[in-house]
Amino acid sequence: MGKRTVALLAVCFISIMAGCSSGSAGKTYKIATDAAYAPMEYMDKDKITGFDIDFLEAVMKEADLTYKVEHIGWDPMLTEVQSGDNFAAGISSISITDERKQSYDYSIPYFESTNMIMVKEDSPVQGAVDLKDKKVAVQSSTTAETLMVGIMGGDNPDLKRFDSNAVALLELDTGGVDAVVADIAIVREYLKNNPDKKFKGILDPEHFAPEFYGILFPKGSELKAKLDPAIKAILENGTYTEIYQKWFGEEPNIDNVLNAK
Repeated sequence: MGKRTVALLAVCFISIMAGCSSGSAGKTYKIATDAAYAPMEYMDKDKITGFDIDFLEAVMKEADLTYKVEHIGWDPMLTEVQSGDNFAAGISSISITDERKQSYDYSIPYFESTNMIMVKEDSPVQGAVDLKDKKVAVQSSTTAETLMVGIMGGDNPDLKRFDSNAVALLELDTGGVDAVVADIAIVREYLKNNPDKKFKGILDPEHFAPEFYGILFPKGSELKAKLDPAIKAILENGTYTEIYQKWFGEEPNIDNVLNAK
């Protein structure tokens, strides 16, 4: 066993990682995440796991690159990736938006999503417009916040912004708000794991359009050109479908993802 292999194994062992490929470039890429988005990325004891983490492992293996993932939180992730000083990329259910494109580069899309409303089962809310006069919790700096600012107004005190979806969901559970708006995967996972809470999820495609996630890079990143072909390859060769079925128990719409802009 050569020195390089021993060193690589050491890196894989001591880091909080989702995976570690052998890599041929002799460089370890640090990837930031906010591991509070089950089932997309979350902490299982001291290990980061989730759909995004399995997806990233497959992409980095396809690209033959060595990497490690670190859980640093949502806002720190956005800040660190934009600077490019410590992290080469970020992955954390990050919707591709025109606003973010001004500050970051993105990979090609890899996941189709939408925002979803969660309320108590006896709530009169039927869609997004019904939230205008309600108390609504969102995670700050997300597309859910952007959507609800458009509906409720940016200065509305009833629009409650939190550092994480976990806190937003807790606020609904304790009666501090009437609804939570978050990514569909987050809401569905919460509903599945908490059937006794008597909540329901509401889709509103008229007001909450489909979104697509991408891996986030600093502007001008050299890593984008390495990962885009790898993402396309695993979308087309069946690897992505296997990962998707593992986490969601259904087939993904690959064509929608491949044709997304």
